[in-house]
Amino acid sequence: DLERSAMALRSPRALACALLCLPASIAWHGSGVRPRLPSTSLASAPLALRPALHTRAAPARLAAAAAVPEPEPQRSGWRARLPPANELRKIVPLAIMFFCILFNYTILRDTKDVLVVTAPGSSAEAIPFLKTWVNLPGAVGFTVLYSALANRMAPQALFYTVLSTFLAFFGAFGWLIYPLVSAGLLHPVAFASKLAAALPAGFAAPIAVCQNWTYSLFYLLANMWGSVVVSLLFWGFANEVTTVSEAKKYYPLFGMFANVALVFSGQFVRYVSKLHTSLPAGVDGWGVALKLLMSAVVASGGVIMAAFRYLNVAVLKEADGSDGAPSPSGKLAPKKKKKPSMSIGESARHLASSAYIRSLATLVICYGMAINLVEVTWKSKLKQAFPDPSAYSAFMGSFSSATGVATLAMMLFGRFVFRKWGWGTAAMITPAVLLGTGVAFFALCLTGNTFAPLLSTVGLTPLMLAVFVGAAQNIVSKAAKYSLFDPCKEM
Repeated sequence: DLERSAMALRSPRALACALLCLPASIAWHGSGVRPRLPSTSLASAPLALRPALHTRAAPARLAAAAAVPEPEPQRSGWRARLPPANELRKIVPLAIMFFCILFNYTILRDTKDVLVVTAPGSSAEAIPFLKTWVNLPGAVGFTVLYSALANRMAPQALFYTVLSTFLAFFGAFGWLIYPLVSAGLLHPVAFASKLAAALPAGFAAPIAVCQNWTYSLFYLLANMWGSVVVSLLFWGFANEVTTVSEAKKYYPLFGMFANVALVFSGQFVRYVSKLHTSLPAGVDGWGVALKLLMSAVVASGGVIMAAFRYLNVAVLKEADGSDGAPSPSGKLAPKKKKKPSMSIGESARHLASSAYIRSLATLVICYGMAINLVEVTWKSKLKQAFPDPSAYSAFMGSFSSATGVATLAMMLFGRFVFRKWGWGTAAMITPAVLLGTGVAFFALCLTGNTFAPLLSTVGLTPLMLAVFVGAAQNIVSKAAKYSLFDPCKEM
């Protein structure tokens, strides 16, 4: 049953079942994507039905090469503490890819919120509508398209095609689409104003989504960067080219590396967003910042492609030889028996029959709903405090860096919790933190004016206090999720 569950979860035909839960669980962020150890069931799936992202016979060749390793020269001193050279040539490019992917993810996550929340006629209340009526259909549509492409394209070509499509859009958005929007083109402002006057106030969110349709499209693709590029492309490729022993040694370091990327990218967003203070009068500071941010995304994407090509051309082919070449032992690795694939309906029924998987799904969905309730209210307060997009973006950059630092600290604390109290206590910490901080935030929002005279003595307003408390709530909740909730879920 466990083996069939793993096969059901990894089949691209069943990927829609997992992506359908994306809007509910989209609260996880770049560093929250947990590393998954490679599984033999993935390698045994038919090629056309799995996201294999390297040369066709690489899993078997790597297994054969791992079975008969070449003797390593004896090392002494500080060199003895370093990984073997053949592992470094593989792990370092993977780490560079992971850093750049999550560097981009933080930039895109912060930018999409700035665009949607501060757009004319829009607000934070548009985010739930976007997640339900834009992200969900988009995830299903991508699943169908990806499955079709996977059956027609070589794995490496599929990787380059998907990644270059994302990069082309983000580059065009900063340098072409946003300037056209700023010039009064592309967005149907007059038509949206007529709809807003004719329809009840409850239609404000869908009208804002349609009016700012380019921002909505950016929001969709920025969200899909996390699920597609991080989970599908990177971890699919990493699981294919690393052995289980390598994964056990280096995947935890990737988790630490993810939070370092979060800190660096947050500071970069903050720095770029504050450049408007040095620009001449009349220059759109946010437009300049957006060009720099999207240029950084494209440049980082180029590094990802270069590292991916290096791994496939200089590392994997050198280790494996050409297709069909024998392993160092002189024998081809035995082919594993192929197992029948499962359709989307069969996968859904099989997963639904497992009480264990149903409980995990309930945990993830409930966390996503709870964090979204708090986030929407907090981002509404954030727009009131920082109506200018550049100021909003600078605050989000600082917020992302603080989240990375807090997560690094919580990861160290999480190891102590797992050792001393075990899985149950570790799994309960995140819901308890979310409940306690959420209650404190909403209580402050409801009764903040009561403390206005006291707050004025320290130079604060109820609005700014709500912004800071909401930020602290989000930082602590996400740090607990990334360091405790996600490992518990993966276990």
